[in-house]
Amino acid sequence: MIRELKAPLLVINFKVYDSSIGRRALAVGRAAEKVHLEFKNSATVVVAPPATELRTLSESLELPVFAQHADPVALGAYTGAIPLEAVKEAGAAGFIANHSERRIRLDEISFLIEKSRRLELVSLVCASKPIEAAAVSTLEPDIVAIEPPELIGTGLAVSRVKPEVVTSSVALVRRYNKDVTILTGAGISSAEDAEAAILLGTSGVLVSSAVMKAQDPEKVVRSMVEAMLKATEKLGSSRA
Repeated sequence: MIRELKAPLLVINFKVYDSSIGRRALAVGRAAEKVHLEFKNSATVVVAPPATELRTLSESLELPVFAQHADPVALGAYTGAIPLEAVKEAGAAGFIANHSERRIRLDEISFLIEKSRRLELVSLVCASKPIEAAAVSTLEPDIVAIEPPELIGTGLAVSRVKPEVVTSSVALVRRYNKDVTILTGAGISSAEDAEAAILLGTSGVLVSSAVMKAQDPEKVVRSMVEAMLKATEKLGSSRA
């Protein structure tokens, strides 16, 4: 499945805003789908709705849908848990793990990554700093997202106010894993932030409030995808 996700990637974490639930979640999903289909040969848009909306969005939209979280448990007596089998059954293509708002231990991350391979789900694991990103990368997830928690929801993008966190994370991760896809998260609010993330060496962005609180989500999603494609083209020209 990871091979089907063309970079640059825009992953939209719906969290649980007013716009994340029911018909409003589907409306944001439709907006993201429109941009995804427009650029699907050169970029990928992913949506990560709450668990209650996973099946609806998976069955209604033509774009990858991820779970926001999965619990490191087997099927059994675990009240309230979200096992990866349930994520798969709901139609999702992947999941987010270790987001700063839902942290788990390294051994639990390992459990989820190993199980995700058997279930053919894409694993996106968040890391708060370079050393954690490097440690996570040794477990061979499909995607690592670098997101300093102090910047999440602030509107201050790590790609612009702390670019050294991104560049040092990329360099350290690449020592241990040459193949993992690396994303930038935390405070990504604009097309300029998304463009900066690509120019710093990552393959896309993990965003939330910039899209979920926007009056016109489609406009925001399109501007970010276009900016990342512009940056990708710029990098290609500089290397030629």
